[in-house]
Amino acid sequence: MKTAIRAEEAAELVPDGASILVGGFMGVGSPHRLIDALVARGARDLTLIANDTAMPGVGVGKLVSAGALRRVVASHIGLNPETQAQMIAGEIDVELVPQGTLVERIRAGGVGLGGVLTATGVGTVVAEGKRVIEIDGASFLLERPIRADFALLGCHLADYAGNLSYVLTAHNFNPIMALAGATVIAEPSHIMPIGMISPDAVRTPGVLVDHLIARHG
Repeated sequence: MKTAIRAEEAAELVPDGASILVGGFMGVGSPHRLIDALVARGARDLTLIANDTAMPGVGVGKLVSAGALRRVVASHIGLNPETQAQMIAGEIDVELVPQGTLVERIRAGGVGLGGVLTATGVGTVVAEGKRVIEIDGASFLLERPIRADFALLGCHLADYAGNLSYVLTAHNFNPIMALAGATVIAEPSHIMPIGMISPDAVRTPGVLVDHLIARHG
């Protein structure tokens, strides 16, 4: 059994300088109240690993606007001009990773693999500084696994055992990130009694989840 905590309490668990995996796709499936709480407490020097940096005022875009980030690992930043401006000014370091590669690097970190072999980026600037491995006459990049101090997830349903289910594009990154965070904090839209979520609907089992954020407060 898990006890739900307030978003403000959850934000206090994430220290300055931590690395955070944040689920969502342009803000859909992100833990919005937890993001607001991190901004409110003045979080600094975070490393954000996410699909994107959303837009100003939306999802993790709020962390960008607040100056909370030191480094970003994402598949694109094109819809957030604030991320671009901070990168050009040298205020944050941005590593752009092809979307499929990003997902697989996180998956590799979560399941304990030593890396991912992919042909994406071979012969481009993406390959700079990386090992190239030849297999049956084809070249592949060895991409290193990604893990983080925290995985911050947005989900549709949770129960007090910590089981989670998702809807729509929240499925894209959240279930994978749940595997790769040393501490997993989930923000559900609704918390249900144990047994009310069908086992077939559980995408993240409760054994992976450390904290639930209460629906209100």
